Amino acid sequence: MSEARVLYREGFRHFVEQRFDDAVRAYREALALDSELAIAWNGLSMALKAKGDLDGAIDAGRKLVALEPDEPLGHTSLSIFYQAKGMIAEAEREKAIAMQLGMKQKSAATP
Repeated sequence: MSEARVLYREGFRHFVEQRFDDAVRAYREALALDSELAIAWNGLSMALKAKGDLDGAIDAGRKLVALEPDEPLGHTSLSIFYQAKGMIAEAEREKAIAMQLGMKQKSAATP
C-alpha cells in the first residue's frame, strides 16, 4: 500500500473520530504525495465541511470532480456544499449531473 493511501486511511480514522483538524492534515499529506488520489480529495472536502470551511470544501470537491467527472459522488458532495453556502443554482446543477450519472451507471449495470 502506498504512503499516500496509508495517510488517507489515517485521515479517515481521524474523521470518524471527529478529529477534523487531524483529518485535514492527514488528507493534505496524502495529497502532497499523490495529488490524483481522488478518495483523499473526497475525504478532505468532507473534513473541511465538518470544520465549517465551505470554500475549502468546494475547492476540494471541484478537484475531486475534475479527477472523476463521471462519478456521481463528487457531484453530490459539491451540491451539498453549494447548498450549505446558499449557492442554490450551482447546487441544483450538480445534483442534476449526479442524478444523470447515477442513472447512467444503473442502466449500464442492468443486464
